[in-house]
Amino acid sequence: MAEKVLSVGKFRGLSATSSADKIFTILAFDHRQSFLRMLKPTPKEDEEYQAVVNAKSDLVPILSPYGSAILLDPVYSAAQMIISARLPGDIGLLVSVEASGYTGDNTGRVSTILENWGVEKIKRMGANAVKLLIYYHPHAGKVAEQQEQLVSKVVEDCRKHDIPLFLEAVSYSIDPTIDKKSEEFAAGHPDLVVETAKRIGALGPEILKLEFPVDPDYDSDESHWLEACQAVSEASPAPWAVLTGGVTYDVFVEQLEIACKGGASGFLAGRAVWQESMPMSRGERRDWLENVAVQRLQNLAAIAEDFARPWTDFYPPQNVTDYENWYASY
Repeated sequence: MAEKVLSVGKFRGLSATSSADKIFTILAFDHRQSFLRMLKPTPKEDEEYQAVVNAKSDLVPILSPYGSAILLDPVYSAAQMIISARLPGDIGLLVSVEASGYTGDNTGRVSTILENWGVEKIKRMGANAVKLLIYYHPHAGKVAEQQEQLVSKVVEDCRKHDIPLFLEAVSYSIDPTIDKKSEEFAAGHPDLVVETAKRIGALGPEILKLEFPVDPDYDSDESHWLEACQAVSEASPAPWAVLTGGVTYDVFVEQLEIACKGGASGFLAGRAVWQESMPMSRGERRDWLENVAVQRLQNLAAIAEDFARPWTDFYPPQNVTDYENWYASY
């Protein structure tokens, strides 16, 4: 694999979103419609926006200091947390660029960019990195090609604005007779994640955000887990970080250690850290976050720091020290 030299802005962005040891310990909190469904009681339609902003306002100041960065959405939280000072200025910030959900049917999912939003605005608001989520199956034919074209467009926009891209790929079944939660889908999932990493990693994102390649409901052998993670690392042209994918905290603790031992560069953790707090009252939620979620995030960060592979193993910075007028061609 050819070594990719990072530009100044991208090197700075990855440094700002990782720990001092260049490990990603990122809190993922850019959920939108799925997040709304977690709130109980379900807010009335005219109260939905403020209910989500309030819940995110409870979590961000409590948890953001304990990760290397936080991933926020542009609808409910990114600007709101900056302006309210709930997100401290020294915390790394990633902002999602995609619209929530997908178009097409369940076996041909197409991702889109949020209307009136984009990489240029994310950079302009002061974020350190862009996150793009795509639904992806490498054997989905024209749909896969369409998704790859979207990725290439965002990669080019990130190059233009000199900001790193975290590309998240969520798998799905392209066979209506096979459910993603089935044993049949699980049997092919390791190869699916490997092929996904290979194909979309080749499009030029700086970091891949990938599913754990083994479904623990059907395979609990950790030696298989490690082999699968090592295969992902061998296939991926870019550093990868593991996502929680809706599993419980206890399961993710095990997955994270194996993924990092297998070559991952850390994590972006969402629901496994904070999901139980969402149906609570605001007072109960804050107490639970302070007493439970903070400890969870600290534990996950410690595991990643112990076992993950630094992203700098992949990317040397642009050489500027030998060129007095480097800025002239920047």
